[in-house]
Amino acid sequence: MPQVKYVDRKNTNCNKWDAQTGMFGEEGLLPLWVADMDFQAPDCVLKSLSDYVSKGVFGYYKIPDSYYHAFINWEKEHHSYQVRKEWLRFSPGVVAGFNWITQFITKPEDAVIVLTPVYYPFLHAVENNRRRLITSDLINTDGVYTINFQDFEQKIIENHVSLFILCSPHNPAGRVWSRDELKRLLDICRKHNVFVISDEIHQDLTFQGHTHIPSFTAGAYDDMMITVTAPSKTFNLAGCQNSVIIIPDEALRKKWDEYITGIRVLSGNAFGYVAAEAAYTGGRQWFEEVKEIIYGNYLLVKDTFAMELPEVIVSPLEGTYLCWFNMKAYVKPEDMKEFMQKKCRLALDYGDWFGGERFASFARMNLATSRENVEKAVHAIVRECKQSV
Repeated sequence: MPQVKYVDRKNTNCNKWDAQTGMFGEEGLLPLWVADMDFQAPDCVLKSLSDYVSKGVFGYYKIPDSYYHAFINWEKEHHSYQVRKEWLRFSPGVVAGFNWITQFITKPEDAVIVLTPVYYPFLHAVENNRRRLITSDLINTDGVYTINFQDFEQKIIENHVSLFILCSPHNPAGRVWSRDELKRLLDICRKHNVFVISDEIHQDLTFQGHTHIPSFTAGAYDDMMITVTAPSKTFNLAGCQNSVIIIPDEALRKKWDEYITGIRVLSGNAFGYVAAEAAYTGGRQWFEEVKEIIYGNYLLVKDTFAMELPEVIVSPLEGTYLCWFNMKAYVKPEDMKEFMQKKCRLALDYGDWFGGERFASFARMNLATSRENVEKAVHAIVRECKQSV
């Protein structure tokens, strides 16, 4: 019996469905933007939370060893990565995590580099913390993205870069970096004394034989890197605000602990720990079913565009549940927002959010929803493109 259940989230105080005005200026769009799922969490999570709630006491929570062991076992079984409990720290989200690390690793006006197009909170973390943003564009070959290592290294040298924020797997390009690609990137950073934050929140969401390589396992980088990850994308637990910071190096853990002591965010809420432990322990079958739905939705987008709008360039989905596609053959970049929102009635993430106007002909579509929603979105794009010819 299928474990994955679609939920109608309208009028549930859902950011994606009920809070569109802030980003789009209106409500009522079909939302395929915010990166959470429209699927009910695994039954094991619901039961564990229900059992906890039934006790009726919500006082201070002692984090059980079983929570750490659940994450450690997941990393070992799914990523062949042997994590130790003493390496693990807490943040309420990966975005908070990489903002905090940026603050205590770098100083105002230090240069921070990212590979664009990239998840836009990376850009905000640099700018909001008064660091200098340096971008190195990925090479786009018919929708397939690769790293311009020469440009990456040259930008580091020219701008005296202090920090690199790595997205692995890459959002929005959908790439799962190979071991060789990671090693080459990290060796460049080692050579030029660049610290690395590796955001691996999409680590579990890989497809078609692509394997996520934890950045720490690509070589000897413990003293120059911190990894941030979470169960939130894997099991749809973003509202539980429980993320994992991995710091193998003792000196770096001391820096983290000193910083966190100053802001007094030493641990999270009980619900996040209960949900995360349950998901890592018993959510495997649910997760595998979700992956099948996501990849089926990707094929629906890819195949429909290939048949109806063959010049739409859809990037291969190696990882994440986010489909990145280029509409330049059908819609002028300056018309993308008008086209998607006013004509198609869709709320998508626009390409320019991910690094500037050079990406304005792109859009990112969240595939972690029902097939019906994806069909509506794609058919709306096809219909409006054909009507405008």
